[in-house]
Amino acid sequence: MADTATLDRQTTGLSLDRFPRTPLCHQPTPVEEMPRLSKLLGGPQLFIKRDDCTGLATGGNKTRKLEFLVGEALKAGADMLVTQGAVQSNHVRQTAAAACKVGMKCHVLLERRVPGVDASYEQTGNVLLDTLLGATHEFRPAGLDMNAEAEAVTETLRADGHAPYFIPGGGSNATGALGYASCAQEIVAHCENAGQLFDWLVMATGSTGTQAGLVAGFKALSYDLPVMGVSVRQPHDRQVAAVHGLTLKTLEKLGADPIEVSAIHVDDGYVGEGYGIPAPSTYEAIHLTARQEGILLDPVYSAKGMAGLIGIVRQGFFKPTDKVLFLHTGGATALFAYEDQLIQSIDSTNV
Repeated sequence: MADTATLDRQTTGLSLDRFPRTPLCHQPTPVEEMPRLSKLLGGPQLFIKRDDCTGLATGGNKTRKLEFLVGEALKAGADMLVTQGAVQSNHVRQTAAAACKVGMKCHVLLERRVPGVDASYEQTGNVLLDTLLGATHEFRPAGLDMNAEAEAVTETLRADGHAPYFIPGGGSNATGALGYASCAQEIVAHCENAGQLFDWLVMATGSTGTQAGLVAGFKALSYDLPVMGVSVRQPHDRQVAAVHGLTLKTLEKLGADPIEVSAIHVDDGYVGEGYGIPAPSTYEAIHLTARQEGILLDPVYSAKGMAGLIGIVRQGFFKPTDKVLFLHTGGATALFAYEDQLIQSIDSTNV
């Protein structure tokens, strides 16, 4: 665990104290070795950053973003958080919990992105927790501009006398990305105090805020740790452009120099048929990580990220002496919405 002096020094370096922030997150989150998975794959030494342990309604990466987003909402005098996501959105679940934590209401729009699911998909997993946390919700068909839809609903709520604060999908704007600039400083502090240097950080990348925040944070701290984002939905060029765009906005917010697009690393080989649809490699990652390390991954984000890490190791991309850190973004509650597929995959997955 990083000592207070190191964390204070890094915080000062990023000047995060000038941004509104409300405490929601258990931090620093642990960094653990994955010795059995490392041995099984015969590749580099693998570690995992447990951001599934951030604490807010089973945790996940969005909690770090929400510290800054909710801080901004409180400063603005909001009484309601409005956001959007897919039906089994981890972000929506954590936003609903954050609203409870600070005494706000929460209204969400859920996009039906995943085709061919039965009715239980919209009742279990994260949706069950959204309801338990008191969030009101409405559904939208796939393919709409969901941020525009949610902003329109926000204005309707404002006209009805509420004081809503709009949070984009995934909490992925420059304010939300500050949460992962903060995580970057936490990783740097861990490395300095543990005497442990990593050669790569690998993670799932979707709405871009987590990857952009990390890249911006390491850049602002002048710390050389390349970040490989494993795309969960978009092809390489579109994801790189999206991550780079938000990284630039986050660096500007931090008052740091810009970064070249060549610094953004994305692998789009593990998307499968699309967002929220697990590929065979996704199921393998879930089973291997559970049975080798006792760690649960979600079928939408973290397992596709781990599938990417496993695949990249097998391709021989890393040197055997490398130390690779995987960022666990949480979301295991979504496993319950994929129960039938997971059970069927056990027989077909070689673990």
